[in-house]
Amino acid sequence: MYGLAQYLRFDCGAFLRDKVLTVTSCGPLKDYETKQVTGTKVITVITEDKTPYKPKADGTAICNRYEKITVKVPGKMGLNIPIGAVVELVNPVGTVYGEFRNQLSITVDDIKVVGAAKG
Repeated sequence: MYGLAQYLRFDCGAFLRDKVLTVTSCGPLKDYETKQVTGTKVITVITEDKTPYKPKADGTAICNRYEKITVKVPGKMGLNIPIGAVVELVNPVGTVYGEFRNQLSITVDDIKVVGAAKG
């Protein structure tokens, strides 16, 4: 069958609920085709993951700590969030993609700094 993926929904809020995201870099978000700047791209890393995942089929535990997440903020040019700042995503929408359905794309309305940069 074709087109089944368009009916799968990813609950981004639930996925992020028990995680802490820390900024590692900020830069321009560019349109793939036109190369025009359309917003800001913020790279984060999950520095705390308290999500209760189901174990893998072989029984090993799952944790996404230290996994990177690229967050796209369309329409917000020049956001400058300090490296190491702890952030919260405003109205995140996530899409799972990839051959193994193990890649995540997140787009947000805005990003709020909720903790000071450490270091």
